[in-house]
Amino acid sequence: MKQPASYVAPCQTLACPVRLANVTEINRGLCKQKNALHKPTSDGHEPAKTLWEKNQSKEFALTEALEICLQCHRLAPFCFYNGNTFAAIARDFITELSPKLPADKAHILRSIAGHIVAGTATDIERKQLDSILAALDK
Repeated sequence: MKQPASYVAPCQTLACPVRLANVTEINRGLCKQKNALHKPTSDGHEPAKTLWEKNQSKEFALTEALEICLQCHRLAPFCFYNGNTFAAIARDFITELSPKLPADKAHILRSIAGHIVAGTATDIERKQLDSILAALDK
């Protein structure tokens, strides 16, 4: 039976495993590796913090989680490595689904997730994401 577009399969439902303090630590670590300044931005940090905390206690579909990471990346809460920070978090979401996926599909999902968070995902990649997630529902 075909499900409505808004339907989220139970196996695709995630809780956010990353607290805001951990987001900051991920960014701090990335900046340290590259000898870059780790500092919150004056424009983007508060809106990103609000968005992240608003969604912290919710359960949502992987696609929704990736969109939240994309929005936070675009808000640029840190001086450097916003994309890498939120892509790392997106990979954590994929890891949560990994036991339900073959290794090759998990690898593809991690790559697509990174592209979605970076804002560079193609329509083909988004369709591939939908296809892999639909297979989880079977």
